[in-house]
Amino acid sequence: MTIRIVLADDHRMMCDGLTALLKKEPGFEIVGEAHDGLGAVQLARDLAPDVLVTDLAMPGMNGIEAIRRVRAESPAVQVLCLSVHDEDRMVLAGIDAGAAGYVLKDSSFDELAVAIRKVMARQIYLSPGLVGVFVEGYRTRGATVAGSAFSQLTSREREIVQLFSEGHSTGQIAEQLHLSAKTVATHRENVLHKLHIESIAELTRYAIREGLSSLQAPCRASLHQVQDKPAKRVRATGPLA
Repeated sequence: MTIRIVLADDHRMMCDGLTALLKKEPGFEIVGEAHDGLGAVQLARDLAPDVLVTDLAMPGMNGIEAIRRVRAESPAVQVLCLSVHDEDRMVLAGIDAGAAGYVLKDSSFDELAVAIRKVMARQIYLSPGLVGVFVEGYRTRGATVAGSAFSQLTSREREIVQLFSEGHSTGQIAEQLHLSAKTVATHRENVLHKLHIESIAELTRYAIREGLSSLQAPCRASLHQVQDKPAKRVRATGPLA
């Protein structure tokens, strides 16, 4: 049986390399690529893939929010996180959002292929190095969850925090989310009050720390898998985000 896959990652080189490798794997078909969270949700809805492989730190809408929407709108789609983040709060957030697996970007391609097949079979998969992180995260879950953005803020507030942290103005956010500027400003003030934060600069630091923002250090993704297999740019067979 062919496993139909959508990839979502804002690092196009990573997407291109993974597409080239996954296309060579027997039984895998890449049906589309997205480069932000909204695009991932759209492709999951439009293409109904078997598996969505998604990064977590993406512009516009982060991977956690995208996973929540995909699982709500397209529950047949299995989701696999592919991320540089190995902190327990991020792993827990991904699984809680509905992902069936979590693979670190410094893993081998063979591990990713195994993970895709596992989640397709409705099994949970975690990179071996994350098992202890996951267990410890659940042991300390009360403190971790209580202090996380995913418990303190609503889905709309998290969206707005991400967009402010990525440099969008109140007017731009209002237009993108189809809200009034006054509503966006109200959400912003509510967030600042909830988090005891006084400036957008502090809010940006908070968003990066909590994994809400795509702003981060340069991608640490392991690309050694593709260095020996150069390939021309691969275009998605589905609509691009």
